Amino acid sequence: MGFGAYSHAAHVALTRARPPEARLFRASRADPLLDPRDALRESRDSEDHPDSLPVVFALDVTGSMGQVPRRLATATLPDFMAVLLGAGVRDPQLCFMGVGHAGHDAAPLQVGQFESTAALIDQWLTRLWIEGGGVGQHESYELAMHFAAHRMTLDSVRLRGRRGFFFLVGDVLPNPALSRREVARLLGEAPERDLPIREVIEDLQRHFEPFFLMAPGTERRIGRAWRDLLGDRVIALEHVDDTAYVAAGLVALLEGAAPSLSAYVARLGALGLERRRAARVARSLVPLAASLGRDGAPDPTQRGADLPVGDPPSGLIRPGSR
Repeated sequence: MGFGAYSHAAHVALTRARPPEARLFRASRADPLLDPRDALRESRDSEDHPDSLPVVFALDVTGSMGQVPRRLATATLPDFMAVLLGAGVRDPQLCFMGVGHAGHDAAPLQVGQFESTAALIDQWLTRLWIEGGGVGQHESYELAMHFAAHRMTLDSVRLRGRRGFFFLVGDVLPNPALSRREVARLLGEAPERDLPIREVIEDLQRHFEPFFLMAPGTERRIGRAWRDLLGDRVIALEHVDDTAYVAAGLVALLEGAAPSLSAYVARLGALGLERRRAARVARSLVPLAASLGRDGAPDPTQRGADLPVGDPPSGLIRPGSR
C-alpha cells in the first residue's frame, strides 16, 4: 500500500470541514478491515513514492487516551505531514493501530494500512474504534509491537536498510511479556512460548526506530519502567495536542532533515504554530536532541575558537551521538 500523491491542502480541508458534532469514532464495534488476525501490512515504493518511509502510530484507544486520535483527525495530523515534507522527508507512509487490553476488550488490536494520500490516511485513522474502558495499569502494547515486527513488509528496510518509525502513544506500564495464548487467539500464530518484553522490543528494532510517547502527567508513574526498556526513546508529552509535532520532530531529527532543535522549532513557527506551543514541543524533544548533538548546545568535547582550551568539565560530557 502507500500509493498516490499527498496534498496538504486536501488534508487540511478534510479536518476543517468537520463540525464539532461530526460523528467521528462513534462506531459500536471494530471494523473488519482492521482485524489483525492472519493479516499483513505493506509499505511499498512506487513511482509516486520511490523512497518510502513507513511511520506507525500505535494509539492507546482506552479511557481518556481516545483524545489523541480525535485530535489527530480533527486538527494536527496535516501538520505532521507538512513538517516532514517541508523538511525534505520525501515519502512518508502512515499506518494507524488501535491498542486496548487483550484480556478484556473486544478489539484489543486494530491495524490499518500504510497510506500516502490525505483521504486514505484520514480514512484509516477514523475507522479506529475507540472502545474506551481501560483495565488497571496494563494494556497490550506488546501485541502492537509484535505485529509491527513480524507482520509488516517494508521496502525501506528490504531495499535500503532504512528503518521506519514506530510511535506508541500510551499512559500505562509495560507488560513483562507477550502472551503466546493472546498471539494465537488474536493473530492466528502458534508461538511456542511467551516472549519477554525486551525480546519483543529487540524484534521491533530490526525494522523500526521505536518511541514511547508518554501521555501528560504520567512520567512519575510509568517513566522509569519505560526508560529501562527504551532509554532516551521515551518522550514525555506535555499536552495531547503535541503528539503530531513531537513525532514529526523525532523523525526530522533522526533523519537529519532538521539540523538542530532550533531549526525544527523555526519550521513549526513557519507553519503558524504559536510560540508557546512550539516551546512546549521543544521541551519534549530536548533529551533526544541532546543525545544526537542537535539541541543547539556547544559540545564541550570539541575544542575550537569559541571554546576555552582545556579538558571539559566531567559533568558536561555529551552522551554518545547516533
